[in-house]
Amino acid sequence: MVARAGFAVSGLLHFLIGLVAIRLAMGGKGQADVSGAVEQLAGQPAGPLLLWTSFAACVALAIWQTSDAIFDFEHLPTKKKVAKKLKAGVQAVVYAAFALTLATVATGARADHRQSTSDLTINLMKAPGGVALLILLGAAVAVTGIVYAIRGFRKSFLKYLRMPSGKQTRTAVTTIGVVGYAAKGFVLLLVGLLIIIATVKAHPEESTGLDGSLKALREQPFGVYLLAAVGIGLICYGIYMAVRAKLAKM
Repeated sequence: MVARAGFAVSGLLHFLIGLVAIRLAMGGKGQADVSGAVEQLAGQPAGPLLLWTSFAACVALAIWQTSDAIFDFEHLPTKKKVAKKLKAGVQAVVYAAFALTLATVATGARADHRQSTSDLTINLMKAPGGVALLILLGAAVAVTGIVYAIRGFRKSFLKYLRMPSGKQTRTAVTTIGVVGYAAKGFVLLLVGLLIIIATVKAHPEESTGLDGSLKALREQPFGVYLLAAVGIGLICYGIYMAVRAKLAKM
């Protein structure tokens, strides 16, 4: 049950990022990434309780995914087994990163995530083989985005859910999932492309993660409308993840 709550926490963070994206599209300010979403949680009346509860849920889900990566999928053919274990391992890292961000803010630390992303990119570019590694990283993020979008349009995410019996409820869950996965896929593709472009141009300071990518999108032709659409999509993905907390096959 605690591990399931990790999906809900992920949903809440995506929901908040979507709200910030819409605010940016309307000319407002904010940090449209996980750090910014966590900061919003910290600003609520029950901020510390929300942060530590969310931290516990993300740690539990990270442990659950780690156990899948180590012990599960043994009955599958080697190729599928390796792919499934790798996917579970990556998800464990993602939720561990969420937990780390939550704990950092809960303990009173405030980090400039945008600047730290730029610093990391600069340090990697200076390392031997760093440019090639960054290009591969950007390509991996971009391909992950494409995979997310395909998963959404093909509705393949449904196989991970125990769908409710009501037709209207099933339709609502499916629609929210399709829109959410497509939006998240577009965002990841955008982040990956920005990493590659910044690396090729040798301007690592332009690689500023999710927040920088969405703000860069705003400056493009019709970018305001695209950013608003992405915000709505991320909100849908957040709602889907909250639904997944209840319906996920685990």
